[in-house]
Amino acid sequence: MFVIKRTTSENTDFRYLTHLFDEYLVEIDGDEKDFFAQFNQIYIKNVVVFYENNTAVGCGAFKEYEPNVAELKRMFVVSESRGKGIASKILTELERWAKEEGFTCCILETSFKLENAILLYKKFGFEITERYGQYVGVESSVCMKKSL
Repeated sequence: MFVIKRTTSENTDFRYLTHLFDEYLVEIDGDEKDFFAQFNQIYIKNVVVFYENNTAVGCGAFKEYEPNVAELKRMFVVSESRGKGIASKILTELERWAKEEGFTCCILETSFKLENAILLYKKFGFEITERYGQYVGVESSVCMKKSL
């Protein structure tokens, strides 16, 4: 049995999952971890947490980047729960919620090392675009965009 809960970044389970995500990203981002961390320690009002058998195993969020544009943030599924379609369910819920909030476009940034994430986003219709905002000039960043 699974449940997807809409909440905020103050949710205890979200904080726990993003702590695990940050530890995972240390391995991915290495020396750039502090650069990325400054953009992730913020309050986000649109967060989803995915529960499997009452245990939080995945999360994702979005925030307004600019009018009509939602930026996806903090997409993560614990390693032992990957490969079950959980990330797809989280992404579907985030897109649904962003549309409800009036957003017409989603953008995101991920690491070129997260190949499975890039494949997931492409499967959902995201296309690689030019780096935006703080990611301009960051060689490890892959930025993507999708119209909703």
